Amino acid sequence: MITMEALQSAIKQRIDTYNTNDHPLNKRAVAIYDLIDSRNHILAEDVVSPFDVPRQNLSAMDGYAIAQGSTLAKDSTIEIIGESQAGSAYTGKLTEGQGVRIFTGAVVPDSCDTVIMQENTNFAEIRETLDKSQPYTITLTQSAQLDNNIRKQGEEIKSGEAVLTVGKRLNPADISLLANLGIDKVKVFKPLTVGLLATGDELVAVGHALESLAQIYNSNTPTLKSLLSDLPIDIRDYGIVPDNLEQTTAAVHEAMQDCDVLISTAGVSVGDYDFLTTVIETLGQINHYKVAMKPGKPFVFGELSKDLAKPVLYFGLPGNPLSTVVGALQFVIPALWQMSGASLAEQPMQLSVKATLTNDVRKMAGRKDFQRGVLSQNAAGSYQVECFSSQQSHRIKQLSRANCFVVLDKDSGNVSANTMVTVQPFPWLYA
Repeated sequence: MITMEALQSAIKQRIDTYNTNDHPLNKRAVAIYDLIDSRNHILAEDVVSPFDVPRQNLSAMDGYAIAQGSTLAKDSTIEIIGESQAGSAYTGKLTEGQGVRIFTGAVVPDSCDTVIMQENTNFAEIRETLDKSQPYTITLTQSAQLDNNIRKQGEEIKSGEAVLTVGKRLNPADISLLANLGIDKVKVFKPLTVGLLATGDELVAVGHALESLAQIYNSNTPTLKSLLSDLPIDIRDYGIVPDNLEQTTAAVHEAMQDCDVLISTAGVSVGDYDFLTTVIETLGQINHYKVAMKPGKPFVFGELSKDLAKPVLYFGLPGNPLSTVVGALQFVIPALWQMSGASLAEQPMQLSVKATLTNDVRKMAGRKDFQRGVLSQNAAGSYQVECFSSQQSHRIKQLSRANCFVVLDKDSGNVSANTMVTVQPFPWLYA
């Protein structure tokens, strides 16, 4: 039985192999998206700036743009002969000793080399008496420095500079940057097609009536759809497959023709009616089976390859809803980001914090344990966490009440209150 960390590493290394230049899975198709629809998609080519930013010298504040060669010492006087506003630049000529009233973001005239803050002039004293339609004179109340308060053309971005590179996961700040550059369409990697398959005679799709006490609703497929909703993927739902070898084989065979990744829930344990491991071995291979963690021990990582030009990655999650959440967060979602072409720096991090345990926790050594808990901050800003007294993995209400996992090492036994523990807040807690 592999450790959780070893399995995470094995999945990453396998996908790294897929991502080599000569591997079929690295031949990613490219799609063109409208900028507003590109969030969380992965750039397929570098984006270069079509112009300098700023495009011209701009004023960093309200004040006065002063002509080159003017005296900038305290008590110097400057003749103001015009204005430069954002969107309406001053186009006249300026000579030594002259300047223009200028506002934040306005173009600095070519003949000017300094902007003086209006607070460093006598503007406040003379403001009420000015006739702005006529030239007027201001006095510097303190000396100014050459080149002060000017945002130089191209000081942030040069024309032709790559502002975003291949593998970037586009976020709202990137969309702001591209919009500022007038870029309305981007080339991204085409979304992966991810198939979802639930198994079990007892399952009924949400929205249909339960016809016997032996039936339960299929919660795992809606759960996975929600967990995966931020990923750049297209999801195909292959429904519920009964506990039958032939029907399971047919469903997996259909899905592997259409998908880049297949995720199943249930059917991967060792029961008499768990057929998925047999089907995967027939249509491909199992790379790893069973992981030393609780819940989620019967986790399968494999690939489907029979008669295919390229392999289809396979993740087999247990049928227990809590195990589905744990397995998806720890293994499936990181793998999908990696497969989507996101660079290492752009793959979302699993946030963890240290918190003080507020109650005693029971645990048996042997497997890494993900216990449900409630994380909070005290008045001093320190984190504290309370674990639920009962940690049975079938408790669905408890999972909804929790906002984090308390992660206990596999060799750990019982943990006492006031111990510092590692906590993984649920992603939706801070999204």
